[in-house]
Amino acid sequence: MERPQSPRSPRPAVPLLLLVLLLPLPLPLRAGEPLPTESRLTNSCIQARRKCQADPTCNAAYQHLDSCTSSISTPLPSEEPSVPADCLEAAQQLRNSSLKGCTCHRRMKNQATCLNIYWTVHRARSLDSDLCLKFTTLCTLNEKCERLRKAYGEACSGARCQRQACLRQLLAFFEKAAEPHAQGMLLCPCAPTDRGCGERRKNTIAPSCALPSVATSCLDLRNLCLSDPLCRSRLVDFQTHCHPMDILGTCATEQSRCLRAYLGLIGTVMTPNFVSNVNTSVALSCTCRGSGNLQEECEQLEGFFSRNPCLMEAIAAKMRFHSQLFSQDWADSTFAVMEHQNKNPALRPLPWVPSLFSCILTLILLLSFW
Repeated sequence: MERPQSPRSPRPAVPLLLLVLLLPLPLPLRAGEPLPTESRLTNSCIQARRKCQADPTCNAAYQHLDSCTSSISTPLPSEEPSVPADCLEAAQQLRNSSLKGCTCHRRMKNQATCLNIYWTVHRARSLDSDLCLKFTTLCTLNEKCERLRKAYGEACSGARCQRQACLRQLLAFFEKAAEPHAQGMLLCPCAPTDRGCGERRKNTIAPSCALPSVATSCLDLRNLCLSDPLCRSRLVDFQTHCHPMDILGTCATEQSRCLRAYLGLIGTVMTPNFVSNVNTSVALSCTCRGSGNLQEECEQLEGFFSRNPCLMEAIAAKMRFHSQLFSQDWADSTFAVMEHQNKNPALRPLPWVPSLFSCILTLILLLSFW
């Protein structure tokens, strides 16, 4: 005798969410398909060049820079690099134009034209190979750093030099600019024979305006500093964190704190600086001549800057770090940025789309057997 069959449960309705998922999905970019053309790229150099052509100032600067980069060859390592001022001025104008930050991508339409524009804009940066120029260039590419650098550059310029205003702007730069930018510009490594690089490093502090034209007594300089609350605290900070504990130059604290304390004095009356274009020795702009019975005390103060093994090693270590940072060619870092942009997820296949579609098909098959 057959057993009575229980009534079959009604098949559940397909969930509304599933119906939504079954709507047509946008197809991903398949492997092997060309990347978007320049018209679909954001800020491609071809688009940026068209915008520049519509601006007479930008167009004139681009054409002038194009003639500069085609006529100036990259100097040999033994030669002193030289870039005409008008070429650098044209390059600076383009950094504030539509061409700033323009990009190119592999397999894009008119790639050769795009790259030609890209390197016309960027070539002026690599004409001079010293690292101090490269760190200055990095500052110009950062809006905040460039704004602060321009402010002290204008205040410390020759004809318009007002020492107190120059010191205030220098203090603001080393306080507010990002530490990698500030330390990079001042503590950039230079080859001993590269006087141009050394001069650029020394002039970061604008010595002709920020420092006294006539060397005063180091003790008088200290007294002026002690009468100012900010300078007094910065000097104590420097003496605390850059204090050598032994003849080997072991610092009382870590090197990074010593360097921060050292840079904190820039913009005060105790502003130190490099003494020449060929080495990394630093000193105050003062003298101990005529100190009388305070001669030893004065020399001790002066030597805390010029003969401080803790400070010297901290500066040397930071310069070695900066040298390693730029161990590859400047162009390599540019290609690395372009490669990162080429790997933008918006321009690559989306692996989750086919996986989601497979899951939907599996779910449909399961439901059909219920």
